[in-house]
Amino acid sequence: MVKVVVLGAHGQVAQIAERFLFADKEVQPSLFLRNAKRMEDKKNQATIFEGSATDAAQLEKAMKGQDIVYANLGGKDDIDLEAEAVIEAMKNARVKRLIWISTLGIYDEVPGKFGEWNKETLGDYITEYAKAAKRIEESGLDYTIIRPTWMDNKDEVDYEKSKKGEPIKDTEVSRKSVAAYVYHLIKNPKEDVGESIGLGKPGTEGDKPSWY
Repeated sequence: MVKVVVLGAHGQVAQIAERFLFADKEVQPSLFLRNAKRMEDKKNQATIFEGSATDAAQLEKAMKGQDIVYANLGGKDDIDLEAEAVIEAMKNARVKRLIWISTLGIYDEVPGKFGEWNKETLGDYITEYAKAAKRIEESGLDYTIIRPTWMDNKDEVDYEKSKKGEPIKDTEVSRKSVAAYVYHLIKNPKEDVGESIGLGKPGTEGDKPSWY
């Protein structure tokens, strides 16, 4: 039995990942979010914690006894503070394995016109997510950072991975694909430890996502 706590449990990718977790009898999920009422219908499937992801003490309560922390947090104004609080809480709760959702472009790894468009569109978002990722990388935790390309709601699992230092040319990927990779890591926690993984759908190279 693997115990995993989902931070930002009401997020779009997180909710898809949770469907995988709820269906797996070998996984015991906990959900952490700002407003627990939003997930009240899941109280028979998971332990629910309410709190702020910038509050290390509240996070620590949810992390105690867990094997894996999956952080699906967002918002450029808070992400670096959230990274700091997550690291502190994990160390205090003695949990080592972290799956952290970031964004593409934090290493200036997106070339060409797509890279220019991505940088212009995301702006400070990239800067703040880059700060948070650097903090994670220097934390000493067993982390996997995930950098999805632009996400859509297609009902498909189709992705390819790239490592830090490799260019990302794919422009899009489904949220379901990102959730499936998260679930894969939860089931295979020794895979991609200490890696920052780009995720994109093969064959979607272009100047920007096809649907944008």
